[in-house]
Amino acid sequence: MFDTKSDYALNKKEQDAIVCKSVDGVHIRLTREDFATEDEFLRWKAWSDGDYHDTEKAGRDFYDNGLPLDAGMDAGSVPSSETVFFDTMEAAETEAEQAQMVIGLIAQLKAQLTETQYRRLWMYYVQGMSVEEISAAEGAAHQNVSKSIRAAWKKIKKIF
Repeated sequence: MFDTKSDYALNKKEQDAIVCKSVDGVHIRLTREDFATEDEFLRWKAWSDGDYHDTEKAGRDFYDNGLPLDAGMDAGSVPSSETVFFDTMEAAETEAEQAQMVIGLIAQLKAQLTETQYRRLWMYYVQGMSVEEISAAEGAAHQNVSKSIRAAWKKIKKIF
């Protein structure tokens, strides 16, 4: 966006004067009366317009085409091999602990259920078989398989 309060904008807006900054930062207006001839004023006006334009353009080129250094600090960051190693080891330990916990829970379940209840419960929940599929695979009645799974589930609810 164009800055309407920049030195370039102030100088360009004043067609009958040259606006420039003094050493202490105050804007000074040099009018046609401050120059000896009209040609001298026009020469200095053209020079100041061109100089301010080049300065403004150079500043815009830098900010429009440059990248701020702090904006992409994390974009190219790569974790150290040590961090990756320890993260991998920690994930493996966590996975092993969870596996041990699951094995312990399954052992508790197996101890509380009959072999038939455990097998039917495993086929139903873990393998995703339906009651009809289990009864067909075991050659048992549909009602017996259903009752066995329901009884196993009641035992599990009491324990956990």
